[in-house]
Amino acid sequence: MRAVLQRVSRAAVVVDGETVGEISEPGLFVLVGVGHDDGPAEVELVARKIADLRVLEGERSVTDAGAPVLVVSQFTLLADTSKGRRPSWNAAAPGDVAEPVVAQVVEALRGRGVTVATGRFGAHMDIEMVADGPVTIVVDTSAP
Repeated sequence: MRAVLQRVSRAAVVVDGETVGEISEPGLFVLVGVGHDDGPAEVELVARKIADLRVLEGERSVTDAGAPVLVVSQFTLLADTSKGRRPSWNAAAPGDVAEPVVAQVVEALRGRGVTVATGRFGAHMDIEMVADGPVTIVVDTSAP
């Protein structure tokens, strides 16, 4: 599993002109890409990192600050660009596998007391966000 955490002042996801997920105060915008073998251990690790990494203003975590998180599924995070000009998506889990895993990340965050908004799985989403810093962190469960 790979997650990209961006510190934001605010962020929103719009689908067909409708705002489906939004955080209107400082927090994290998180893209989550799910691989074929990702399961409970990866869900727990990513949720813990999202909640506990001290990347907000004043070296606070989402948990410390009571800050919200906006989570969006993003299979393209698992792109293989090592050959040619066309990325390979082979490492990304298919939607019927990835969707419940992303939902488990969201539920694990909520279980930690984090306020979580989401995008809409599989939809074409317009993302509106104001990066703060900018601060961008990659969490990769397959990295040593």
